[in-house]
Amino acid sequence: MAKNTQPILKRCKTLGISPAVLGVSKETKRNPKQSRRKQSEYALQLNEKQKVKFIYGVLETPFRRYYEKAEKMEGKTGEMLLQQLERRLDNVVFRLGFAKTRREARQLTSHGHFTVNGQKVNIPSYLVKPGDVVAVCEKSRSSAKFKALIEELGSASTPKWLEREKDSFEGKVVALPQRDDIDYEVAEHLIVELYSK
Repeated sequence: MAKNTQPILKRCKTLGISPAVLGVSKETKRNPKQSRRKQSEYALQLNEKQKVKFIYGVLETPFRRYYEKAEKMEGKTGEMLLQQLERRLDNVVFRLGFAKTRREARQLTSHGHFTVNGQKVNIPSYLVKPGDVVAVCEKSRSSAKFKALIEELGSASTPKWLEREKDSFEGKVVALPQRDDIDYEVAEHLIVELYSK
């Protein structure tokens, strides 16, 4: 399985995003280089696409598929693209607080630590839908890692499209994610412009 192995802090600095978006609490100590050159329209569009791909850990081919699917959906293409990415199982695991970063959520999902509606799912790109219940597997609940994580979380807030009880090993998808549920700055219209050339 292909994966992105770029150093997180270095890539965040390049793309101009906060490492906190990825669940990383460290900050880079390097001073960002000030570019005097004005970025071209294409460079801005490409940077926005690379930023979203990096945040969700999606490579070019699946990202392109998400875009093509979003084009066929009702509504704004850019918003539909972000909605699909937010609905990925690894992202939902991260947003529910069952993992500290999206990368960790992807790894835990691949190792079969989660169920969707009682069925074990080990596909990080699985798209959840309203009504789905995402839970930590019974076997995994007794592990020190998940016990510590649940204690650490307490009643940490989750986005309004997800629901999780305090000290609970499961969460529910109550609605589809909306544009204002995105927790980072993104100009999705630039991605649409890039792909529609």
